[in-house]
Amino acid sequence: MSRASMGELLRRYRRDSRLRARVGAMGSLAASTAFALYNGIAGLVYHAPWNGSICVYYLLLAGIRGYLLASQRKLAGFSRPMARQQEQRACAIAAGALLILNLALIAPIALMVRMERPVNMGLIPAIATAAYATWKITLASVRYRRRSHSGNGFTAQLRTVGLVDALVSVLTLQNTLIMVKDEGGGRSMLTLAALSSAAIFVGIVAISLHNWKQRSKYI
Repeated sequence: MSRASMGELLRRYRRDSRLRARVGAMGSLAASTAFALYNGIAGLVYHAPWNGSICVYYLLLAGIRGYLLASQRKLAGFSRPMARQQEQRACAIAAGALLILNLALIAPIALMVRMERPVNMGLIPAIATAAYATWKITLASVRYRRRSHSGNGFTAQLRTVGLVDALVSVLTLQNTLIMVKDEGGGRSMLTLAALSSAAIFVGIVAISLHNWKQRSKYI
């Protein structure tokens, strides 16, 4: 590709907020899918049901993100009124799915609180999870603040999914740190795990409910 073509692509990327959101969502989709597979492998290697349950959750979350991206791409072939109708439908489906997906978090939270987890994880999983969580939180916070100014239903939904992704990554980081720190299988971390997990879960449910109520506002 020539330098002129690259320059034109960069200028288009800077001008088009929908394109930026789509590119960012595709990157997040790849990262969350990889993180889901990482947890799936960790669940098999360490015989950890918690990691397996988080793997399932992240794959379902990636499915919602993938559905939004695929639906957005299909709109190119519709007239403007039909495209608006299809966008409303896709955003409503995604918002409803994100709300229902909260039920899938009950299992990993229950496993964490009951301390049903392995105790032989090393520092590498903790460092990898911390890096992922830090990146997700930073990126999602910046994007979500711009949600109401996006003027686009798909962009708003993708940014909400990104914020939920970031909050669940905090839950994952907490569990990994507990596995590394609490080596004896004691229950000294039970209260902290229960309270913080409950706070994160309530926050995710609140965001999902707000997203459902506002699902057609930006279309």
